[in-house]
Amino acid sequence: MSGGVQGSPVVRLFIRWVRRPLLPVMRLWRRNIQLRVVATTLLMSLGVVLLLGFVVIGQVRNGLLDAKVKASQSQATGGFAVARQSADETAAATHGGTGGNGTDGGQSQNVIQWMSDLVESLSSGGSGAFDVVTLPVGDDSGGGRSPRGSGYVSPAESVPASLRDRVNSSSSTAAAQSYTRIVYSNRKDSQPALVIGKQVNDPNGHPYELYYLFPLTQEEKSLSLVKGTLATAGLFVVVLLGAIAWLVVRQVVTPVRMAAGIAERLSAGRLQERMKVTGEDDIARLGEAFNKMAQNLQLKIQQLEDLSRMQRRFVSDVSHELRTPLTTVRMAADVIHEAREDFDPMTSRSAELLADQLDRFESLLADLLEISRFDAGAAALEAEPIDLREVVRRVVGGAAPLAERKGSRIRVVGDLQPVVAEADARRVERVLRNLVVNAVEHGDGKDVVVKLASAGGAVAVAVRDYGVGLKPGEATRVFSRFWRADPARARTTGGTGLGLSIALEDARLHGGWLQAWGEPGGGSQFRLTLPRTADEPLRGSPIPLEPKDSRRNRGLDDGGTPRGGAEKLATVPVQQNGGNASALPPRQGAAPVADPTALPGNGNGNRVVPRPANGGRRPDDRSGTQVPDPRPEPAGQDSTEAGEAFRGR
Repeated sequence: MSGGVQGSPVVRLFIRWVRRPLLPVMRLWRRNIQLRVVATTLLMSLGVVLLLGFVVIGQVRNGLLDAKVKASQSQATGGFAVARQSADETAAATHGGTGGNGTDGGQSQNVIQWMSDLVESLSSGGSGAFDVVTLPVGDDSGGGRSPRGSGYVSPAESVPASLRDRVNSSSSTAAAQSYTRIVYSNRKDSQPALVIGKQVNDPNGHPYELYYLFPLTQEEKSLSLVKGTLATAGLFVVVLLGAIAWLVVRQVVTPVRMAAGIAERLSAGRLQERMKVTGEDDIARLGEAFNKMAQNLQLKIQQLEDLSRMQRRFVSDVSHELRTPLTTVRMAADVIHEAREDFDPMTSRSAELLADQLDRFESLLADLLEISRFDAGAAALEAEPIDLREVVRRVVGGAAPLAERKGSRIRVVGDLQPVVAEADARRVERVLRNLVVNAVEHGDGKDVVVKLASAGGAVAVAVRDYGVGLKPGEATRVFSRFWRADPARARTTGGTGLGLSIALEDARLHGGWLQAWGEPGGGSQFRLTLPRTADEPLRGSPIPLEPKDSRRNRGLDDGGTPRGGAEKLATVPVQQNGGNASALPPRQGAAPVADPTALPGNGNGNRVVPRPANGGRRPDDRSGTQVPDPRPEPAGQDSTEAGEAFRGR
């Protein structure tokens, strides 16, 4: 068949139709080691039994035929001698009685009678063990040498022509033999036989062919009996070996399956599970080692849980215990702050610093209490349909004074269409406030772009700044608790170092992703992706994590110069019309779909942010999936150089 025919839809459909019922069998074959071992043992045993059967049957057949040939040759040799002696005696008697003057008709009549008597006398000694056939040499049937046979044997059809040629050859004086099938004239079934023939002379000295036919019926029955016995014994041996293999493999596989089941239950948190150990063999030692490992693992996990519980309890208790004295200190500080105009300048400045630090202290306590609730699994999600544009507007309005002091401008992109999702408005607003405030604080007075988009079953909000960005080593720690990009950098807005950690936990609680990207000197982008509905798993994000204006997408190297000598300027693109440009595909026609480059694990270091088991619904398990980046990797640039961050593994 040609390649076009093989690749036709009909052939592919037929192959798929044939493979479909085989898929469960193939799956069972891959998953069940006991089935594979037993099936392999049965196939190998069957091959060995067949090989031995062929060898034994061949030896028995050869032995039976050799014995039959020897006995037949002895019988035929004696018969040929008797025929020669009878011809000589008849010839002597005939010539002596007639004086050599007998007529040709009388001699022919005597030969006919002699030939008939010879066939009858030779065959009578076999008692059905053989038959005798006489045939004329060539086509000469005169002189009484017409074909004759005993026991209703058809002479011409029972003797092969090739054997007659060898018997009649001028150089052949010995007897010749061959295998044939005896054909009977009385419609009796033919049967295999050994035929031995030789050319002898009649009383008149004319040659004729004398054949002995020895039936092989008894040998055939004996060989059939041997075949049946070997087949029965071979089948019994194969079944017995399969049963033995099943029992032996079961003794090994059963503890392994038990260990696998217990390991699965251990991974599910049932740390008290243990294997049942019997005996003192290798499997028993394996079970004891497994139980010891499980016990040590349970102790270690228990110790870690106790330590973690103590730490969470300590943080929670300290946070609660500090609220009462903090309230008292706050009241006293407020009184002092209100009366600061009556103090001298140094005391007045001290009162202002005291009020500012108390504000930061209260924020730190609130964050610690929130973190303790996440750690204890007590955080609850109050989801309801909300329009993220309203949340973004509130966040931007709250961050406007800080942006004005920093000389930055916050622009919103993609807010022309509703962006609705089932989410907790308070938690989403807290996440976006952290992202926007951080972008303004680290933006070095440049614009901050907040982008909204929705596609498929996901909505996303990305916050882009053009400040100092993220270094490769900082990217993996950006969501760590109390981590700061620059320890020497002042927190002018009173940050506690827990904002991004809490934002990450809020994203996990929604079953969403909070991911970061950045490059040194090129700014950063944080992206929050949420499912439209609370029970819908995320499969992608409508906004790519790496923005289009990154140095790599613009063909620039780390220094901002064009690659390959191209004259390009590393400038920050300016959105027109007050930020009404949208990063999403046009809304006319088909609805936009999630960008494949925005999938977690797209080659940029992104990962799905997993959800803790006690924190509500977990997103789909895609944290380890790698999706190849459709853009070619620039030569000599490490994939982590862009400084993208991924957390929550």
